[in-house]
Amino acid sequence: MNKLQWLTEEHLPGVWKDADAASVRGQRWALTLTASKVGGGVIAAIGSAFAGLGGNLGVASWVVLGGFIVALVSELASWVFQSEKDWYEGRAVAESAKTLAWRYAVCADPFPVVMSREAAEDLFRTRMVEVIDQVSDRIVFESSHAVVTPQMDQLRQLSFVDRQRAYVEGRTLDQHRWYARKARTNRRFANGWRFVLIVAEVAAVTLAVGQVLGAWSIDLAGLLAAIIGAGAAWVAVKQFTPLASAYSVATKELALQEGKLRTVSEERWSYVVATRKKRSAVNTPLGLHLAPGVPLLCPAVTENSRSRSQSFHSRTRLL
Repeated sequence: MNKLQWLTEEHLPGVWKDADAASVRGQRWALTLTASKVGGGVIAAIGSAFAGLGGNLGVASWVVLGGFIVALVSELASWVFQSEKDWYEGRAVAESAKTLAWRYAVCADPFPVVMSREAAEDLFRTRMVEVIDQVSDRIVFESSHAVVTPQMDQLRQLSFVDRQRAYVEGRTLDQHRWYARKARTNRRFANGWRFVLIVAEVAAVTLAVGQVLGAWSIDLAGLLAAIIGAGAAWVAVKQFTPLASAYSVATKELALQEGKLRTVSEERWSYVVATRKKRSAVNTPLGLHLAPGVPLLCPAVTENSRSRSQSFHSRTRLL
């Protein structure tokens, strides 16, 4: 089986592509604004330290003011544009859409092989609408093949053995590699940032003790305190340690589940795939930024959701 018979990103529904793009943009802006907020505080602390060193008081005051303005503007931009919301909602929709697409393509629950193509596609559209209903109108869905793509139908028509191999190699093993890579990366960043913060804290204690003992009158401990606080805030946002642990657990589960998926009978295939999806879910910050393999989101029941559902359902019928 060649890779073209798997579901690569280009073969996923347009809903996934639009939600993924929105999430990537939201993440980029959220992290940029967070860095600007903590950076503004550090700049203000530098200005204050510069004044304490006997520098030009006027220049120092402008540096302090500039730092606080940067932090304030970044905070206002975060509040107005809500980029974190785009990040989390986009990721939740994208990964739920990917999960549904794979289930449809390999005839897994709730799209078993005994279900006709028309019925399966109808149910798939309904499930996709339920996913989309749970997010705001900030994500614009405009890509072609918004729901079922030709490659999804091609994979669904293959034999059980080919669908099984495609799922294990194109989905489970791909997820395993993704989680393993992310676990190593987050562990490395967690250790690096921990070392940097410890060094900064030791330096701050040394400077504070020296000032107390009268070894020098220069106050740099405040500057280091601001830097340490900024570093701690950045680590809290990035969640290096919790993510490394969660991803490590996911790699263990996926490694065990691979063997089960390779040997499961066709009669139990639909159920086992659906169960695997729920067990390998990884929840990340705020419970919304979901990694590959998330379970479906619960249907929304608001009036706005119903109106979006009708609009989207009508539009996708034409695709």
